Amino acid sequence: MILDLNTAKKTVELLLQINAIKLNPKNPFTWASGWKSPIYCDNRVILSHPKIRVYVRDQISKQINELYRKPDMIAGVATGAIGIGMLVADIMNLPFIYVRPNSKKHGRKNQIEGSYNGGEKVVVIEDLISTGNSSLVAVEALREADLKIKGMISIFTYGFPVSFENFKKSNIQLNTLSSYDILLEQALSTNYINEKDFQILSEWRKNPQNWGLKI
Repeated sequence: MILDLNTAKKTVELLLQINAIKLNPKNPFTWASGWKSPIYCDNRVILSHPKIRVYVRDQISKQINELYRKPDMIAGVATGAIGIGMLVADIMNLPFIYVRPNSKKHGRKNQIEGSYNGGEKVVVIEDLISTGNSSLVAVEALREADLKIKGMISIFTYGFPVSFENFKKSNIQLNTLSSYDILLEQALSTNYINEKDFQILSEWRKNPQNWGLKI
């Protein structure tokens, strides 16, 4: 769910400005999954731009206050959301933990890093939502540690139907600063892409796993 349309537009404008989001319909990127994609999003780039990371931090913390009031703790999903999650926890004066995809194979073998007691109310921060699977692995780890998930806030989502299904099944409320739909509208209105590019990018989102087979 998008809470504020103006924030959504401003967020994608800034992400395009710093090349955190790159659109290249003519020369697609290859994701780790093997999917061919006309878009690549790396929100870790935000951390290198002080004014923009402060903007993102402030918008996430504002939405946490509006949606959940003040939780007991902020959790970031490793690795992409560790930095922004720490910034949010700092401005809100809250404890911070982060969640690995899997438990470490050595030492204390932690999957969750940081101090907690169990029973705390937690808002989870994520940088990017595709299918939602990795985000929900983190949620499950937190639940197994007896932490109470109030919801998740992400910087950006591709808006794949499967992600909505996955979050619904897990009974997790997902809010995002911005989304793929807002991105396309903003990119077209500012002439970052043309109508032909817009159509290609729209078609990709309908069937991303097979889109590259047509090229």
